[in-house]
Amino acid sequence: MTQALVFIDNPGPALKKSSLELLTIARSLGDTAVAFNGELHDDVAAALGAYGATTVYRPSAADLDDYLVAPKAAYLAAAVAASGAGTVLLENSADGKEIAARLGIKLNAGVITDVVGVDADGTAHKSVLAGSYNTTAKATSAVAVLSVKPNSVDPEAAPAPVTPETVTVEVPADAAANAARITARSAKPASGRPDLGEARVVVSGGRGVDGNFGPIEELADALGGAVGASRAATDAGWISHDYQVGQTGKTVSPQLYVSVGISGAIQQKAGMQTSKVIVAINKDAESPIFEIADFGIIGDLFKVVPQATEEIKKRKG
Repeated sequence: MTQALVFIDNPGPALKKSSLELLTIARSLGDTAVAFNGELHDDVAAALGAYGATTVYRPSAADLDDYLVAPKAAYLAAAVAASGAGTVLLENSADGKEIAARLGIKLNAGVITDVVGVDADGTAHKSVLAGSYNTTAKATSAVAVLSVKPNSVDPEAAPAPVTPETVTVEVPADAAANAARITARSAKPASGRPDLGEARVVVSGGRGVDGNFGPIEELADALGGAVGASRAATDAGWISHDYQVGQTGKTVSPQLYVSVGISGAIQQKAGMQTSKVIVAINKDAESPIFEIADFGIIGDLFKVVPQATEEIKKRKG
């Protein structure tokens, strides 16, 4: 069987849902191995085995996180050589896509980003043109590198758990020679909400909220979702740019995306058009967002959103 290699970077004490999705896809392609960076907690090791990873590769160097992505790409290239993998799967995050690009150069491999599905023969389904179309692509190189959007598949454990073998991979001595070093870190305040890039539900506010994200946050909390924002809202300083969804922000693909007071210009559509269900709330009946919405509500968001939040809370008990 062919070998698929999943890159998992510093998951902490538990694997993220997006990592479980990658492991599920990898198992459909053949034998599954993991290139792991960071502390390997017992629960994470058990989860890797439960999802069918037969081998876990660890880097010989412990300082990969002292730099930006270059040393991680070098480590991953060494892991590909050690495993003989024909497919490499990464998260479709900013770091994941940059590592994929660097890896593609190192291995002369085909790189496909924004993947939303992978067939058993390695054919990738890709979202293009701001999510307006889905295309299929397949790398003809010896190694294919795919970065996969979260919420693309339902995580599914292996029929029988295995105990992965741990193998140390030598990271090239010059891997960090010209790499940018991280000089300082600051902790991001915890919101208690799921990560925007991985959330199954996202509630986003735009220019229409007029600086008041209170109703957006309350609806997101009632739905157990994340808060997002349009570029207009972040540029106005109403909310941090970390929350921006769009072509120059984060790309999300949740099960449910609620657009509140957002016109739906192409910049915004580019970041959320692959959402499974889109609900739009806007007082302007001619707003472009209604062209792609599955459900639309024409009305004052400051009346509609609190009513929706109250009803959701009531039904949840």
